[in-house]
Amino acid sequence: MRFRPLRRVFLLGIALFYLLHNDLWLWHDPSLVLGLPVGLVYHLAYCLAAAALMGLLLVLDPPREPPA
Repeated sequence: MRFRPLRRVFLLGIALFYLLHNDLWLWHDPSLVLGLPVGLVYHLAYCLAAAALMGLLLVLDPPREPPA
């Protein structure tokens, strides 16, 4: 199994998203953004960014066929 250079970047991105998932800094912030709580807006943006990362992962480093 050989590591492609992009695979390390994707693993780092996945680890970063894992750490950013729990937004402890926004739990007690009552601010509103576009009429929504700032924590909800953060998670909306987080979900879109995570979906983009997973889409890039599939396009740039697709899963390989298992050996026969």
